[in-house]
Amino acid sequence: MILIYFIFLFLILRFTVTLFNFISNPKLTSSPRDYDELVSILIPARDEEQNILSLLQSICNQDYQKYEVIILDDHSSDRTFAICEEFCTLDRRFRVVAGKTLPIGWLGKNFACHQLAKASKGKYLMFLDADETIADGLINNTVHRMKFYKLDLLSLFTNQVMITWGERMVVPLMHFILLNLLPLRLVRLSRSPAFSAASGQFMLFNAENYKENQWHEQVSNKVVEDIEIMRSIKASGYRGEALLANGYIFCRMYSGFKDAFQGFSKNLLAGFNNNIIGLFLYLFLVILGPLAIAYILSAELLFFALSLIILSRVMISLMSGQNVWINIFLHPVQLISMLFIAVISVKKYFTKTIVWKGRPIRN
Repeated sequence: MILIYFIFLFLILRFTVTLFNFISNPKLTSSPRDYDELVSILIPARDEEQNILSLLQSICNQDYQKYEVIILDDHSSDRTFAICEEFCTLDRRFRVVAGKTLPIGWLGKNFACHQLAKASKGKYLMFLDADETIADGLINNTVHRMKFYKLDLLSLFTNQVMITWGERMVVPLMHFILLNLLPLRLVRLSRSPAFSAASGQFMLFNAENYKENQWHEQVSNKVVEDIEIMRSIKASGYRGEALLANGYIFCRMYSGFKDAFQGFSKNLLAGFNNNIIGLFLYLFLVILGPLAIAYILSAELLFFALSLIILSRVMISLMSGQNVWINIFLHPVQLISMLFIAVISVKKYFTKTIVWKGRPIRN
């Protein structure tokens, strides 16, 4: 019975965190005024010929006009550089540069971001991934947030675009884990680095602070560099915040189940700070906990447990802009996917066989 009490305690705790997030509504809001500081929009790109034009066009559609856009082609094997070069001839604010050879001890994206920051001139450094599109208002609203709260880093969790059923079996796990475990408002409100979260899909830095601390250089070999940077910022006494994008950024991270499975297996264990025991304890409580309740306890208590799980999925889906009914329907399949992803993630960690976009990642 002690195990059942512990399972229920963890379930109620997770529900409480989700409810806190739902009520506190940690989303990017619109700005009451307009700004005109120079913003450097920095885009690392590697083999992104299918995606990059959509992002560049969405930047052009912004009302905010005072920006520079620098795209770093990170040794692409496709036409990414040529496509960007052609686009840049249409607008003087856009330019594309070729990335340098990856030094020993660096991961590809971290080094690309480091180079982009060195080439920038703006008061704010906005890092975007090449497979995103942004909605009008993003730049002005995030600059306002930086100024109002005197932030050194603002990170946004983007709205995820999912087209295939394979993507829907994996991608929603990102928001599920985040909003079920971390009170997102505490990233800003608490000084403790333990309350750290960030997404590399959108990171906006105070340029002066960034160039003084060289954040990407500090995490040069880290797989989940975004969380590590947020943790370092808070540990150094600076201010950071993480919010939901609230429809201001959209990203299709993966193109199917296989692609999503590989991507999440690269990051899942690292997201738990490479704590294998912690990861599998979480999986045991989340996946096997309800089954243990069903086997041992009464129908009434099982109904109570399932109600908390379903209500959590409803709240998380609404906060992240995802389909409620699909996530409830696929919940068991998503958890099974997470279990297999965890096993593969641990295997890759021990065998040092994590590869992303043709490059090995060393743990």
